[in-house]
Amino acid sequence: MKRVKTAIVGASGYSGMELLRLLLGHPGVDLAAATSRQEAGKALADVFPRFRGAAGAELEFIEPDPDAIAATGAQAAFLALPHGVAAEIARALLERGLKVIDLSADFRLRDPAVYQEFYGHAHPAPDLLAEAVYGLPEIRAEEIKAARLVASPGCYPTSILLPLLPLLRENLLDTTTLVANSMSGVSGAGRKADVPLLFCECNESARAYGIPKHRHLSEIEQELAIAAGENVTISFIPHLIPVNSGIATTITAKLRQGVSPDAVGMALENAYAGQHFVRLPGKGVCADTKNVSRTNFIDIGWHHDPRTGRVILTSAEDNLGKGAGGQALQSFNLMFGFSPTDGLQNF
Repeated sequence: MKRVKTAIVGASGYSGMELLRLLLGHPGVDLAAATSRQEAGKALADVFPRFRGAAGAELEFIEPDPDAIAATGAQAAFLALPHGVAAEIARALLERGLKVIDLSADFRLRDPAVYQEFYGHAHPAPDLLAEAVYGLPEIRAEEIKAARLVASPGCYPTSILLPLLPLLRENLLDTTTLVANSMSGVSGAGRKADVPLLFCECNESARAYGIPKHRHLSEIEQELAIAAGENVTISFIPHLIPVNSGIATTITAKLRQGVSPDAVGMALENAYAGQHFVRLPGKGVCADTKNVSRTNFIDIGWHHDPRTGRVILTSAEDNLGKGAGGQALQSFNLMFGFSPTDGLQNF
């Protein structure tokens, strides 16, 4: 098997740590660089003792300098950086001939005005937006294969888009009735010291936040609109729950007049037949985070409520796996011609 020299920029956060776990075990990857300003000069295994004994864990963190990254011979780079920071280094690495998979929000939106509306500042690299591919592998595999810049979707959007996109493409739902409630583990907020994220603040507690206009709404509505062929507005209510990782999402919407409830199951089956990482437990089954923890799977269940005429979709994923590092690795596999499951065969 060929091997691809690969870098992780921002490798000391939760998503970066998940990428390290996956790439150190990938049969076609030589980890060439891992960057962290805070941990520069320390070995991976010293910062993350879980990796002791793994091949490549002796690699030392370096500063996030584009020239230094390129000098390692890296052909690809994963960016696990905050929005607003990723764009600058993405441009620099693209100019040095690397392919880039960005886990931040910097390249997910097509319209820089929407980015400014939701993220509060002008887009740092608007000229690259037209080139970036929104990296849902089950939806845009051919575009990802040809891309040099992939914008990996957010964790919440993945849990909402994969259940809904097939139904909107088939025109099954009244798009004015869409509501999504999501619950996320605390790792979704990142690896940082913040009072609302302290153990005593989160444990034995559940709370909504980021309402009524969470930032992820921008990419959710963008992708739903593309699938539906019309502007789509959705109510999205995220919640923080006291678990380390995992996202459970429940979506409700009314069927269009005359649509059979069975069309929902048929649309999902047709869309995801042969897609290894989307599992459909079937009608009447609720997705459960315990079944997807530490994996790259997303489970999608559905119900129909005849009293209200509403479809109820449930999904479960690991926010650090399918919602971040795992999905980004799916795109990497497509870009470099690996099997879709390479580095991701874990249950």
